[in-house]
Amino acid sequence: MFGKQDRLTGYDPVRFRNKIRVIIWLVFLAFFILIARFWYLQAVRGDNLRQRSENNRIRIQEIKPLRGLIMDTHGNILVDNQSSFDISIIPEAAKDIEGVMNKLAGLCDWGPNAISRESASLKSGRPFIPVRVCKNIDRDQMAVVETNSLDLPGVVVDIVPVREYIYGEMMAHILGYVGNISGPELGRAVYSDYRSDDIVGKCGIEKYLDGYFKGKSGGEQVEVDAAGRRLNVLGGVKPSPGYNVVLNVGADLQKICWDAFQEKAGTAIVMDPRTGAVMAMVSSPSFDPNLFNRGISGDRWKKLTADPLCPLQNRAVSGQYPPGSTYKLVVAAAALEEGLITENTEIFCDGTYQMGDRTFRCWKKGGHGKVNLHRAIVESCDVYFYHLGEMLGVDKLAEYAGEFGLGYKTGIALPGEKGGLIPTKEWKRKKYGEPWQKGETTSLSIGQGFVLVTPLQLLRAYCAIANGGILYKPQLIKRIETVDRQTVRDFPPEKEGFISVSRKNIDILKYALRGAVNDPHGTGGALKRPEKDVCGKTGTAQVIRMREDTSDDVVGDIQYKFRDHALFVCFAPYKDPTIAILVIVEHGGHGGSVSAPIARRIVDGYFNLEQRRKKK
Repeated sequence: MFGKQDRLTGYDPVRFRNKIRVIIWLVFLAFFILIARFWYLQAVRGDNLRQRSENNRIRIQEIKPLRGLIMDTHGNILVDNQSSFDISIIPEAAKDIEGVMNKLAGLCDWGPNAISRESASLKSGRPFIPVRVCKNIDRDQMAVVETNSLDLPGVVVDIVPVREYIYGEMMAHILGYVGNISGPELGRAVYSDYRSDDIVGKCGIEKYLDGYFKGKSGGEQVEVDAAGRRLNVLGGVKPSPGYNVVLNVGADLQKICWDAFQEKAGTAIVMDPRTGAVMAMVSSPSFDPNLFNRGISGDRWKKLTADPLCPLQNRAVSGQYPPGSTYKLVVAAAALEEGLITENTEIFCDGTYQMGDRTFRCWKKGGHGKVNLHRAIVESCDVYFYHLGEMLGVDKLAEYAGEFGLGYKTGIALPGEKGGLIPTKEWKRKKYGEPWQKGETTSLSIGQGFVLVTPLQLLRAYCAIANGGILYKPQLIKRIETVDRQTVRDFPPEKEGFISVSRKNIDILKYALRGAVNDPHGTGGALKRPEKDVCGKTGTAQVIRMREDTSDDVVGDIQYKFRDHALFVCFAPYKDPTIAILVIVEHGGHGGSVSAPIARRIVDGYFNLEQRRKKK
């Protein structure tokens, strides 16, 4: 009866049980998938998700250390640190990155160079690592960003220390500048512990002592909300500042040199001949290192690198010049020491010197008449030194030039130093495949021809004459110390050798240098002081060789880039020198009329400073 009614009502128990089974299997399958998913998230991705969850709440923020200070010899700060503000975005917290960037651009009114190169990694980098998108914003922009933080999810403002070069271009070639580490630099062993966002020295002392300046980064464990806003600092490690560096340079003497140069192209260096300490070093034209603090614009960089006067070049250590008549002291020392002449040996100068079919002339038309060594140096007689060059030969001249430290690097604590060139017969054979000619020795004997020296090399050679024959390593750095003034490393005077010239012959040379400034016809008369305490030598270095019959009127019409370089080297006081100075004015003309007056202002300024310090 039951079956009959089921048929009448259409009810079929078998079909119903099949549907129930399907529903049960579907429920079972759903639970299985759910449990499997829970297992996958917990067992397989649990650590990763736990970390992501924690990052939503706790964030590690790096704190950059303060870079070490640079001070002058009197403790005056030359390079300091100041606060700068950067904007970073945390991609995961920002979600709509382009929208946030557009809001920031509208609020801050960014210029075309404001977006940093790091912003390209916003979508490709790790989602929880902050990416810097704008550097060096001002306080007003920072306030706008902070005020609108609710509308800028994932945006954080970082306080970053940046360098402040207090004396600007006046000290640029000594101090250098800093910038973001580059890809090629990251690949070098010396930068193995650096990160892609670190700041490194790019030139000067900043580069040479970068490892000392760097310091160690610290960090904070910060609790944040879902929008990335700081709620609480849970803990942290303080950064360790870098070491401070004290130089031998004095800011007051450096300013005297800079002002005396009056924007001419060239260099001026001041050294202590008793120790090799570099007291001042100016290279002109220069540049403002503050331009590089937070990234220089492409237009400014192009302007600096395209400038024909090369403001980025430190002429003091990388400029290579013919030494001109300043080289005559090396020739004289060699001739005296080899016994080829004495201080009384006389040679007649009629204004010309014949070498084969070529005539070499003296700078003084009509000549100097009969001159001995003293007068030849005082009046810078070319003919006298033409004869000495022929007596010595090129290789003997090269030997003595090496004794005076010419032709190789001094080892000063600056990158980019060059070695100059002291030619020999073998050098020319290898370089040009040609034999040495006697006429080339004639040019060499007055500092022309192939010979090239750096200004620092030449000054060091004169320091050796001033101090009795000791060749010191030029020392730019005085010491490295901690923040609390504890000395980490000293840089005492370093004797690199002694020139093989007797003290008697050195005294002959010193006396002649004194005469070049103080005798009636001395070429360095611009340095003559009432105390008669300055010794010096002028030099005029040809850029191109002139015909022997070229008139002075024609010389005055030569293009600037082909004009002679003007040199002057001096030291004082005569009996116990405490200062040595070199001045080179590129394409300036004659050393006695152009470089010597600059050296005079430096000498007077130095002794005035010394008097004021003694009165304190």
